[in-house]
Amino acid sequence: MSEQRYTNNQYNKSLQPNANKLRGKMTKAEACLWKFVLSKRKMNNYQFRRQRPVLNYIADFMCPELKLIIEVDGLTHQWEEISEKDLERTKQLEAAGFTIIRFDDKEVLTNIDEVRRMIYRYVEELAEQIKKD
Repeated sequence: MSEQRYTNNQYNKSLQPNANKLRGKMTKAEACLWKFVLSKRKMNNYQFRRQRPVLNYIADFMCPELKLIIEVDGLTHQWEEISEKDLERTKQLEAAGFTIIRFDDKEVLTNIDEVRRMIYRYVEELAEQIKKD
């Protein structure tokens, strides 16, 4: 098997067709988070991308500049098999230098203001770290 090469914050071009399909099939929670919190540089003027191919995964949302990934998990993520895959995915993404935040659908749909505040805190903290480095 040939070695996979990643560029531009571990961007995986081979997953682009799948990412494009997923953009058209966003869940209600993902669509709300995108529309009201992350799109159009609403989060402290940082650009987020949706359904971004990273390593061998497609992240729900990613800010390349901050190396921040936001995942919105539905009910299936509570199943043991999928939960184990999520843990492995998180481990690999963190090893590549990313920070991962996870929210469940219900949290986004019922308390989007608190979700926004939590993301904002991460954004501020990561931006501060970048300034120090």
